[in-house]
Amino acid sequence: SPKVLRYGDIGGQYANIRFDVPNNFDLSANHTFSLKVYLPSSGITGNQANRISLKLQDGTLVSPWATQCEIIKPLVLNQWQVVTFNFQTDPFLNFDAGSANPIQRTDFNRVLLQVNGENNSDKVVALMDDIAYDGTIAGEPVYNNLVWSDEFDTDGLVNSTKWHHQTQLPGGGGWFNGEIQHYTNRSVNSFVSAGTLKIVAKKETYTSQGVTKQYTSARLNSKFAFKYGRIEFRAKFLGNVGTWPALWTLGKNIDENGGYWDIQGFGNTGWPACGEIDVMEHWGTNLNYVQSATHTPSSFGGTVNLGGQVIPTATTQFHTYKLEWFPKKLVFSVDGIVHYTYNPVDVNPDTWPFTAEQYLLMNVAIQDIIPASFSQGAMEVDYVRIYQQTPVAVATSIKPIEPKAWPNPATDVFHVELEEVVSGDVAVQIFNTEGKLVRTFLQTVNGLSFEIPNLNTLPTGLYQISFHTSRHRYSVKMARM
Repeated sequence: SPKVLRYGDIGGQYANIRFDVPNNFDLSANHTFSLKVYLPSSGITGNQANRISLKLQDGTLVSPWATQCEIIKPLVLNQWQVVTFNFQTDPFLNFDAGSANPIQRTDFNRVLLQVNGENNSDKVVALMDDIAYDGTIAGEPVYNNLVWSDEFDTDGLVNSTKWHHQTQLPGGGGWFNGEIQHYTNRSVNSFVSAGTLKIVAKKETYTSQGVTKQYTSARLNSKFAFKYGRIEFRAKFLGNVGTWPALWTLGKNIDENGGYWDIQGFGNTGWPACGEIDVMEHWGTNLNYVQSATHTPSSFGGTVNLGGQVIPTATTQFHTYKLEWFPKKLVFSVDGIVHYTYNPVDVNPDTWPFTAEQYLLMNVAIQDIIPASFSQGAMEVDYVRIYQQTPVAVATSIKPIEPKAWPNPATDVFHVELEEVVSGDVAVQIFNTEGKLVRTFLQTVNGLSFEIPNLNTLPTGLYQISFHTSRHRYSVKMARM
């Protein structure tokens, strides 16, 4: 190649170069790595045997070498040579003798190359080119399977099967960050109407837990926790100076009295070790600037890990605020425009505590700079949706079942019969004749059938309705008249 990689070891004990990949290798089908290497005699010192080792590791571990597998090959001097590492046929070394054969493992996502060993102070210069793997590495996972949502379609109280009102004051009688409100479970502070959730901050004298405050609001915890996926909030913020609406997540393991998951017995980790992901925050003091951030042991509070963008209509129109949570990075966007990606180079518990389940929070806080003229304001949320990868058990190659369904054509309600008894939520997707997804939602099913409602909001025409259960995929054509 016109350009090659220069490997330089200036005498460091563990000198190496490494490459991380976004998803793990599957060595069961493809198990060979190769490269070209040139080792000049003028580039080495000492009397080490001339050799190159390729190590496969799990870069998500605190000690990646603990489960590594290594192949060592000899090198000749002063000539280009092709070196191959076949983890099916070549002798290999497992750092942990109890580890399985490498072709039976799928936990490797890092390739580490080392010339002339370690635990020495010898200097090495080598040239490398055409580093290759004979298989393919999967791209980023695709999160398109709706697993949980709240569409806020039913007027009245917040759905208590999906949300918990967190009202217990932290120690000291006040909320964090100098917030001056009480959070309540009253309907005046959180309710659903006209298809949206309203979280209302109010100026009023209110006493709770022996403490009197002059402002109230609501803070909701989701009763659903998850690991990896896509979160979408469609929301409109309030813009009053001194208000602080937020859409965010915390580790399910946070030790925080009054939080839903702490009440359930999962709270065993403090903040920020539990990890916090601020999908979106807005301050009335910086109108229409929306910001995303992470809080980890490596940077928290006034974190340096943040980014945002100006949305001129953030307080007057609804926008879709999205987080894509991958195994090694977080991507934040508004209406599809990415403004921040968090992907630390050194992945460890201090920089990346996001290896366990998180849950959602929505709240409007009041800062002590709120003007006396403020009376009340609301953040509105049109929907909250969580998507993950389609479960492996539901293979897309399986021919879907066409269920019995009626009436067809349909006007408002479509009745569907199943091949099995189902108890739980089913993710329904509706596509038009161009293959475009026009609606997706969760429908609660208990038994052998269910109804798909509110079809009168769809234009007349032909549609494909698809959904799956733990055992089957279903797909049926429907005419909407």
